[in-house]
Amino acid sequence: MKYKRILLKLSGEALMGEQKYGIDSQVLIRYAKEIQAIAEKGVEITIVVGGGNIYRGIEAAATGIDRVQGDYMGMLATVINCMALQSALENIGLDTRLMSGIKIEEVCESFIRRRAIRHLEKGRIVMFGAGTGNPYFTTDTAASLRAIEVEAEVVLKGTRVDGVYTADPEKDPSATRYTTITFDEAYAKGLNIMDMTAFTLCKENALPIIIFDMNKQGNLLKVLEGENVGTLVTL
Repeated sequence: MKYKRILLKLSGEALMGEQKYGIDSQVLIRYAKEIQAIAEKGVEITIVVGGGNIYRGIEAAATGIDRVQGDYMGMLATVINCMALQSALENIGLDTRLMSGIKIEEVCESFIRRRAIRHLEKGRIVMFGAGTGNPYFTTDTAASLRAIEVEAEVVLKGTRVDGVYTADPEKDPSATRYTTITFDEAYAKGLNIMDMTAFTLCKENALPIIIFDMNKQGNLLKVLEGENVGTLVTL
């Protein structure tokens, strides 16, 4: 395996499958099996899941809800997604722990860096819910921050596209995929890979990002084996 300890970032929208909202159980099962394939290779896995399939804090203003209140509602949505994925992982025999950026003691542990690392060392899959625990920060930023805190070697951003393109491939058929790109090149070209806070955190801590298609069977394992899947963003 090319990487020993990783952080896998999944979007909440991906959990919807073909539905308009909520969680598709078949997507959960498929993702759980993809994660199982790398866990069996001895990879230490941390996971952050977005909450956009349930609630988006940034859109709260349109409904008259205070932005901070909306962001906390979004954090709770990520915990729901993590609980669903945790159940799917445990149903196939994987050992997991769910840690939260806000205190929800009856449901999950509060995030403590040393405890998270210890879970990883014991072979447990560690999921981080509730973002950073603070409003105004995205789950991309939470993924970057937690990856740095637990000394992950790479952030794997599982999306619905197979990497970063020169243009939107759905709108421009001539768009080509970058195999590798530097942080500075991505800045200069204005590529929307992660929000700026998350992207800068990764750059300043020399933490590479790989953007790949999580919905293609076997891709996650291929990334860990060092195959040319997706786009590698590095210094």
